[in-house]
Amino acid sequence: MKLQDLEVIVTAPPAPGWGGRYWILVKLTTDTGIVGWGECYAASVGPQAMRAVIEDVFARHMQGENPENIELMYRRAYSSGFTQRPDPTVMGAFSGLEIACWDILGKDRDRPVYALIGGRMNERVRGYTYLYPLPHHDMTAFWTSPEMAAESALDCVARGYTAIKFDPAGPYTMRGGHMPAMTDISQSVAFCKAIRAAVGDKADLLFGTHGQFTTAGAIRLGNAIAPYSPLWYEEPIPPDAVEQMAAVARAVPIPVATGERLTTKAEFAPVLRSGAAAILQPALGRVGGIWEAKKIAAMAEVYNAQIAPHLYAGPVEWAANIHLATSIPNILMCECIETPFHDQLIKSTIKVEDGFITAPTAAGLGIEVDEALARAHPYTGNGLHLEMQSAPCDYVNGNAFEGGAPSVKS
Repeated sequence: MKLQDLEVIVTAPPAPGWGGRYWILVKLTTDTGIVGWGECYAASVGPQAMRAVIEDVFARHMQGENPENIELMYRRAYSSGFTQRPDPTVMGAFSGLEIACWDILGKDRDRPVYALIGGRMNERVRGYTYLYPLPHHDMTAFWTSPEMAAESALDCVARGYTAIKFDPAGPYTMRGGHMPAMTDISQSVAFCKAIRAAVGDKADLLFGTHGQFTTAGAIRLGNAIAPYSPLWYEEPIPPDAVEQMAAVARAVPIPVATGERLTTKAEFAPVLRSGAAAILQPALGRVGGIWEAKKIAAMAEVYNAQIAPHLYAGPVEWAANIHLATSIPNILMCECIETPFHDQLIKSTIKVEDGFITAPTAAGLGIEVDEALARAHPYTGNGLHLEMQSAPCDYVNGNAFEGGAPSVKS
């Protein structure tokens, strides 16, 4: 069995667009006619340039190869052009293609992917979700309203979720870390207070930031929200300053989580060695794929750290996350995005039920991709999947920030 053909589909989720501006799906076909699906996460170049990168990585390192030879193909891509160092664009391309290889292997053997990477450790996986506006909420006002956030949190708990994430702490900018405005600290405290009062001990609070603070600023904010006992403090400073993130972890009594912007074990190992985070959040469409994520999870075991795969993408990457989570002992939870488009794109083949995801039993990733639906929603814009804000933190008027891919108004 050899890898023969590649198709790249760039699809855009309809309004409100949760999961990013577009999702890059890859479809591999073998010479025996088996089709495998993967997803590449959040490239730092536009989708047309990324399409060319994906096609090059496939043709150069994978086409004509047996899809079983994951390690060989990974080493080719990792070493390409005399590098042997983490490259988020090349590894992002390889990650989606690698996921598709596992889908093919599972289908060829009529086994779910997790059965090929250690078997089923967990019968079901704990899910968590961001807080999103409810139908009656004003979508603009929602992001700065503790009251609306508390309502949304209660709705999540009613649907069975035991962990909820929110990030009210202001913008992440291309300027790097900044000192939070006092209004951002006050707003973050107000969110934590309102949500904790609403859910009590029925759900963990996951405090999201996106690397937007200086070390000192992250410590100030972390200590301010600590009385509400968040389960984690996500990426409090930029991801390229591991020792400084470790300083935050030592100074703040909340476990630090990080990893969505990191790629390969080479970038996760220093995080573990320095004690910078107790929770790792690999994005499987960027980190190097399922096998590389499995290695990272094994490293984390040695440091008594847990894994919480990141998701701000489509349901193919989510399916890969679920298979990894099913197979490892140190899974904490998996991020979930429940929109009709996410569900329809994989024809409801994997679902969240009462806040948990049951291990799929169908072959491969256990999903059926609606290719016609994906092609019916092509991305026609010129923005990136996520983008940093260019304006600095506003210390006068306060900050209202929806994220790197603001909601699409229908």
